[in-house]
Amino acid sequence: MNTRTLEDKGFYKLSWRERIAFGSGDLAQNFIYQTVTTYLLFFYTNVYGLNPAIAGAMFLGVRIIDAIWDPIVGTLIDMHTTRWGKYRGWLLIMAIPLTILMIACFIVPAWGVNAKVVYACATYVALSMIYTTVNVPYGAINAALTRDQQEVTILTSTRMWLVNVAQVAITYGVPTLVIFFAGSLGNSDTESGALFSEARYGWLLTVIIYGIVGLGALLFCFAGTKERIVMSKAEQEKVKFSDLFTEVVRNRPLRIISFMFITAFAIMAISNSAGTYFVKYNLGDEGLVGKFMVISAVPALVILPFMPWMRKKFGKKGLLYLSLAVSFTGFMGLFLTPADSVATIFVFQFIRSIGFGVVGAFIWSLIPEAITYGEWQTGKRISGIANALIGFFFKFGLALGGFVPGIVLSFTGFSADVTAQSDSALFGIKLLLAALPALLVVVLALIVWRYDLTDEQLIEYGVEIEDRNKN
Repeated sequence: MNTRTLEDKGFYKLSWRERIAFGSGDLAQNFIYQTVTTYLLFFYTNVYGLNPAIAGAMFLGVRIIDAIWDPIVGTLIDMHTTRWGKYRGWLLIMAIPLTILMIACFIVPAWGVNAKVVYACATYVALSMIYTTVNVPYGAINAALTRDQQEVTILTSTRMWLVNVAQVAITYGVPTLVIFFAGSLGNSDTESGALFSEARYGWLLTVIIYGIVGLGALLFCFAGTKERIVMSKAEQEKVKFSDLFTEVVRNRPLRIISFMFITAFAIMAISNSAGTYFVKYNLGDEGLVGKFMVISAVPALVILPFMPWMRKKFGKKGLLYLSLAVSFTGFMGLFLTPADSVATIFVFQFIRSIGFGVVGAFIWSLIPEAITYGEWQTGKRISGIANALIGFFFKFGLALGGFVPGIVLSFTGFSADVTAQSDSALFGIKLLLAALPALLVVVLALIVWRYDLTDEQLIEYGVEIEDRNKN
């Protein structure tokens, strides 16, 4: 088919302004939510004063709530349309509440221990629930822009390039700004009741800055995108809550992608959560935290613009296998390198970031494939439900990144009250940074092996759906 015929079938080519606007939505969410997932555990243990096991259990508890909340949000989004569009409107409605709750998570109230635990739980739960009302419709926008899988890959590359810009700003900028404002990332100071004392002030001022930038980017995403492929009002009226369960059962590609997300983001969250601890205690220089963490984002800025080309060159599965092999090499190098070989550690951090940067970016481009497959099966383009299910598994992976480190740190004897950690605590940190993620990389490769939806099938399905809708 020629380009014009394909556009008539929904295979649209998009402008760079719209691609960047779409990507800005994920940049915004990273400035707000990824800042929280990367640093909140450290903030809770070393500034807020929570026991690591309590903090870890809280992360898991939030994900249990998400298990109920995410699918509800996805179904409601598919069943309703806002005055500003089916998906885009949610970005406008929830942008300010999301920003406010992100900041609230980094306030240390001058209360007793039990009250502080309740406050931490309440703010983190509320943040996670509001984040869902932004993240689920944002993910659905991707599938609403075009059916063209190569265009989706370009969209995803643009999106993830901007995500990694955010990662640079988060991993390097956050600790740098906190130290600039407060002089230290902080150790637990439960005796002080002052709201704006030392590290507490530095963290709060930093997240306010990041929240404002994230808010602006989210509003740009709303203003710069246009929904083209959404279900009709008649189709919308047919959506039921039971579609949550039937979609998982009948949509095999969606199930496999879901397991990819659990594993991939568990790898990312566990390793990232351990990074600050590793540099501060294993390497013994918290001034290197920003430099070490930023390496996880910088390689992607170079390689992601080439992801559409790499997809054509190696194919979907070939690209994923190659990237997983590179990341496994980096993780094992991190685990086996002695702590006094700082330069070598930074090299292996760079290597693992090259591989996993592609993996973490590319799997997002698979979600519209599962949505198209489900629409071809049933006639329902339930993007909200599909993204809610993916969002649940994505956040479950992030929950492991909060729960598992907290438990391992507690079990191996970590204490935020001491400068020099025990050998067992240092080993536990290294397990979290590299060994466990390396094992999960192997698991992820096995999951990728099970995915068999081809680009040729997707073109056939898309054309058939458009023809069916016009009859």
